[in-house]
Amino acid sequence: MGSIVNKILRQACCPLKDSTAPTILAGVSNDLRGPLDPTDRAILAVLAADARTPNNAIAEAVGIAPSTCLGRIRALRERGVIRGFHADIDPAALGRGLQAMIAVRLRAHTRERVQEFIRDVPGLPGVVGVWHVAGADDYLLHVAVADSDALRDFVLEHLTTHPAVGHTETSLIFGHLRGAFGAVGTPGVVTTGAVTD
Repeated sequence: MGSIVNKILRQACCPLKDSTAPTILAGVSNDLRGPLDPTDRAILAVLAADARTPNNAIAEAVGIAPSTCLGRIRALRERGVIRGFHADIDPAALGRGLQAMIAVRLRAHTRERVQEFIRDVPGLPGVVGVWHVAGADDYLLHVAVADSDALRDFVLEHLTTHPAVGHTETSLIFGHLRGAFGAVGTPGVVTTGAVTD
């Protein structure tokens, strides 16, 4: 496990193009969260690669005491930097083998219509995620359903009939690759003794 952790830490501590890489979290100002130091970034890199990594292994990888590591992880959660720990479940194993991204354009951008949409849509059956976006569309919905008939029914029964929705456009997802969320490093920082070539 040591070589994997070292690889993660090397990626986390590599120079970024912009040293002020933004942390994007809904509802929490970056100013309120404060800056992340190199140790916090190294902890986040390990957790991003495997959130089930034991505290002792994280502490060893970043070169701090386990009690210090636990306190830092707790502080990162309280500050809203760590929003949660999630299982990455294959939708096909749940009988939802067809996934799609549905672009939604709202009929009107009144506070009432927007609130109605964001109140109703995340709880619809099959909705995996909802993103509020800029551009021609207002929202992107990631849905997982059983088959093309279920996808058609979802769009017709839940979206085109929703009073806030003016237009939808569906794109099927053929595959998904998880990105290396390693942009938590700090330029020019070497983690204490844990990173080796």
